[in-house]
Amino acid sequence: MSKLPAKAAAAASAPIATTGERRQFLTFQVDGELFGVSILGVKEIIEFGNLTPVPMTPPYVRGVINLRGAVVPVLDLAVRFGRPPLSVGRRTCIIILEVPSDEGELVLGTVVDAVNEVLEIPSNLIEPAPSFGARIRPDFIAGMGKMDKGFVVLLDVGRVLSIDELALVGSLAAEADEDLA
Repeated sequence: MSKLPAKAAAAASAPIATTGERRQFLTFQVDGELFGVSILGVKEIIEFGNLTPVPMTPPYVRGVINLRGAVVPVLDLAVRFGRPPLSVGRRTCIIILEVPSDEGELVLGTVVDAVNEVLEIPSNLIEPAPSFGARIRPDFIAGMGKMDKGFVVLLDVGRVLSIDELALVGSLAAEADEDLA
């Protein structure tokens, strides 16, 4: 398990491109595609395992985990993007993210095929989200980071789930916390 420093929600939701700025992104693979999230919203990376399924949740909610006494919902990004659920492999892991919401920071996990690396991308190499042609909804994309061999899709974690869905997932964690108490 590796830990990454958590930062303020305001910094995590800041616009991607600022003149002359270099931003760091944790890159990972989901269903064979390369994605990235701002390192400022990443709390830690943990090994996949010990998921407890929760009945009557949206299909993209894989279950919950107990993370040092806190119940953390775990989402399958592939399902959220309209694809089949990820198969668990040797490099499958869970990225723990802090997502700003109306009720403060929401901690949730996302299942990914593999974590790659932390990339530092200058703002001049980040293009706006395409309006068409992407395999995921354009509002999920914060930008496209140019790399030597293509692009990395930079996700806007706060938009991957709508406010209503964030509230649903947050209430799921709160209910599970109460059940454990």
